[in-house]
Amino acid sequence: MSDTATTTRNPTAVTRTLGAHSLAYTVASTVAGVAVVLQGVWAGLLVREGEDYQVRWVQVHDLGAKICIALALVALVIAVVRLRSRRDLIIGSAVFLVLLALEGHLGSLIGDSPAVTAIHFPLAMGLTGLAVWLPFRSRHA
Repeated sequence: MSDTATTTRNPTAVTRTLGAHSLAYTVASTVAGVAVVLQGVWAGLLVREGEDYQVRWVQVHDLGAKICIALALVALVIAVVRLRSRRDLIIGSAVFLVLLALEGHLGSLIGDSPAVTAIHFPLAMGLTGLAVWLPFRSRHA
């Protein structure tokens, strides 16, 4: 029998299998997305017009960046291992991870070169969009 016949006869089993696989990815990518949004909140707390950065919020923001990168790595591993047929999620997750790493590196350079914020802030906005897109995309076959 073909896969189509199997799917037609037992769509619940197929849906359950795909759902279990995509649920882990959806959770991992959603948590990574929430971490990215929190990064924006923490950035808002540390960036004050005409004031030096508050060390406490810089440390929180730095730790948050590391957590975002780790969560993005988890989501990518899940995508590669469990969702091999979903190239959109594998590529999207890989791009997300690489851009987060770049964003983290740029963030570490801001103290030495404040002009880096001209790249860091817009990239953060793009990452926020990608962080929202990935979990939503994972729910569509």
